[in-house]
Amino acid sequence: MAAPVPHRTDDWWRDAVIYQVYPRSFADGDGDGTGDLAGVRARLPYLAELGVDAVWFTPWYLSPLVDGGYDVADYRTIDPAFGTLAEAEKLIAEARELGIRTIVDIVPNHVSDQHPWFRAALAADPGSPERELFHFRPGRGENGELPPNDWPSQFSGTTWTRVPDGEWYLHLFTPEQPDLNWDHPAVRQEHEDVLRFWFERGVAGVRIDSAALLVKDPALPDFVEGADPSPFIDQDGIHDVYRSWRAVADEYGGVFVGEVWLPDAERFARYLRPDELHTAFNFNFLTCPWDAGRLRRAIDDTLAEHAPVGAPATWVLCNHDVTRTVTRYGRADTAFDFARKRFGTPTDLDVGTRRARAAALLTLALPGSVYLYQGEELGLPEADIPLDRIQDPMHYRSGGTDPGRDGCRVPLPWEADAPSYGFGTRSEPWLPQPANWSRYAVDQQRTDPDSMLALYREAILLRRTEPGFGDGPLTWLPTEDDVLAFRRAHGLVCVVNHSDAPIALPPHQRLLLASGPLPADRTLPKDTAVWLRV
Repeated sequence: MAAPVPHRTDDWWRDAVIYQVYPRSFADGDGDGTGDLAGVRARLPYLAELGVDAVWFTPWYLSPLVDGGYDVADYRTIDPAFGTLAEAEKLIAEARELGIRTIVDIVPNHVSDQHPWFRAALAADPGSPERELFHFRPGRGENGELPPNDWPSQFSGTTWTRVPDGEWYLHLFTPEQPDLNWDHPAVRQEHEDVLRFWFERGVAGVRIDSAALLVKDPALPDFVEGADPSPFIDQDGIHDVYRSWRAVADEYGGVFVGEVWLPDAERFARYLRPDELHTAFNFNFLTCPWDAGRLRRAIDDTLAEHAPVGAPATWVLCNHDVTRTVTRYGRADTAFDFARKRFGTPTDLDVGTRRARAAALLTLALPGSVYLYQGEELGLPEADIPLDRIQDPMHYRSGGTDPGRDGCRVPLPWEADAPSYGFGTRSEPWLPQPANWSRYAVDQQRTDPDSMLALYREAILLRRTEPGFGDGPLTWLPTEDDVLAFRRAHGLVCVVNHSDAPIALPPHQRLLLASGPLPADRTLPKDTAVWLRV
């Protein structure tokens, strides 16, 4: 393996390529069918060859795994299914030796119902100090038989659960994920201590789950559709939390990326002020359909949102919650919406793959940082999970109409002819892999110059070594309506053809990379992207 290219140390996060690892499904080192830290450590050379700057791990903490690890029982303990704290420390250090930084996931809105705090709250009486750490309330109705309010769930179903003594507790997600009371100083102090715990172990950054949900209106009023602000989303008091967190991160040179789903650009930008979060995920772009006009507006809106606060944009095509790109882009409706996910939606994987390849070049050419979800570099499609193997609570809480998120969380294929395609030594991992995944295996793609893996490796290498990429200005070039073309610094140009016919390439000195084969006349076919030096 070639030695890793040295990485920047100043503001590295402004133009980084960050790889998302879902630990249960990346690699299984101990052969029990579940991915673990030993598996990740063994595959670090793969990530170094891919050329990523950092790895973001979804929660690896002690958890009953009711919601894929986002129900945390102990933020300072690695779940035994994944390994030990000592292994995590080794992984962080070994990755850094390869030039790869580590970002961990913090879940501040809620904990697991197995967390010591919540178990103590259930054992305590109404009005006790233990219950003040959460949102316990008496019910409405003559005998308290009705929930305290009508807030909608982030998943389907109710947001309140009644305990034997008659009180109710709030959970915006599942009943196994009780919401914390962020007006309580102990909650705030605990999370600052957790941040320090992980920064002291060498992590470079923290991704904040459901970052806009922490603070609630203390009156817990009923939900009114369209009310501004919502009583449980984007409350003004949340910014005091992140100012305190930023002071902690600055002690260690750490960075934050927030999961912030907000339609209001001005309110979104507040999270990115210089004394709050460094970056936030860009869901406007992620959910956008494969349409030149819509994508251009999403890009413009994103850059405009970030400009007033001087924060870099983040670009992502897929994550552990979202339908995989090649599947989504092969459908009649190429947008993403949780509410519209249904079983049996037809897709053309050839079309989807061609578009996903073009989208990879589009994304990597935009100003800012890029997040790459594991398996996207292999062109993995969404997997159909048998009904009796689905584990995602979104499926069950929808009454079975929503297929859930397990289809994008299937263990990765590493070796075409090995048990579980090289994910581990067991033939059947925790989620079943499709029978035709041998063609997506790393060992098959590694030697194929036309593979999705080869495309991503070359694109990331060029992004790091050629001038014009990363943070900086973008200028749109005049084109037809179904074509995206923009110029970056040093004469770098990206062109993406969304039309139904080939188009002429602009005059250029050098072709850096194309997402697909170009014909002899050097025109650009539909659903194809190129990087040019003009």
